[in-house]
Amino acid sequence: MPEVKSQVDPSDASPFTRVRQLAQRAGLDGFLLALLGAILLAYLWPHFGSDDGPLPLNQIANYGVSIIFFFYGLRLSPEKLKAGLSNWRLHLVVQTTTFLVFPLLLIAARPFFDTGNQKLLWLGGFYLAALPSTVSSSVVMVSIAGGNLPAAIFNASISSLLGVFVTPIWMALYLPNGGHNSSLWGTIGNLALQVLLPVVVGVLLHRWLSAWAKRYDKQTRYLDQSIILLIVYTSFCESFYRGIFQGYQLTSILLLGVLLLALFFGVYAWILLVSKVLGFEKGDTITALFCGSKKSLVQGTVMSKVLFPDARLAGIVLLPLMMYHALQILIASIIAQAIGRRAAPEVPVPEPVAGT
Repeated sequence: MPEVKSQVDPSDASPFTRVRQLAQRAGLDGFLLALLGAILLAYLWPHFGSDDGPLPLNQIANYGVSIIFFFYGLRLSPEKLKAGLSNWRLHLVVQTTTFLVFPLLLIAARPFFDTGNQKLLWLGGFYLAALPSTVSSSVVMVSIAGGNLPAAIFNASISSLLGVFVTPIWMALYLPNGGHNSSLWGTIGNLALQVLLPVVVGVLLHRWLSAWAKRYDKQTRYLDQSIILLIVYTSFCESFYRGIFQGYQLTSILLLGVLLLALFFGVYAWILLVSKVLGFEKGDTITALFCGSKKSLVQGTVMSKVLFPDARLAGIVLLPLMMYHALQILIASIIAQAIGRRAAPEVPVPEPVAGT
């Protein structure tokens, strides 16, 4: 008797399962929903997570910065970085787009954000533009679309390391005066202690602890995400508690979303044009598109603790990054899966990883 393959009809799935699958297709995974929940909690109970709150949550979050980057260095393979050095034209396109094209576009838009409230939104947008590319989600998108995966791993890793230096250099031009971090060297010094040193220690220990880190990769990533949620929560608590969001209308937030959408597609079109002019093959073009158009929520959230010591400003500065993250996950997921289906429709497509 021939074997009958049982298939589950999607219509037979529970309502919860169908909602979860729909949310995943839209890029709304559990971590992204948890971020939105952290902001809601900060709005409802801002005092608890503020500097005047009963627990030193901000100090705990500061220590969490170093923990996140230690584990990042532990996962970083020096061998993979060496193997990716040869494709220099692709790397140049990705890194110049990430650290030069993005900031210049925001500088060009600065005259349109002249008023007091709008200036803070622009500062948040510029901070977003100065950040490095994502790591995990860029690699996942390239894998889904069938791009050059080794080059994606190389570019995502190098971008994160460069961001430790390049992001504060850009931000030093526009950081508010008065804080100890308004000094460029002071900012780089703090980043060196809280970010670069843990990365270096992690890389040095990679040879001995990488197997352990790989075995407990799921647990360490949950720890990373928990620290990020704490940073987001405390940042928005302080902003809500001090009334920083007063004066911002819903129309301003919606307009910001439209502008961020235009920024994504503008950079995407730029990379597509440059890749065509340089004669990139399809795999390299895909890698350039997904590595060059994305920004890291992880590093943006973590570095904000060092770059913006005034916790009152952190929430509003992080708002454009949070919105861009949601948009890039949604749009890039749709595009990557469409490219992947055209290239190999018989291969099942994995879900993207949000938040990295």
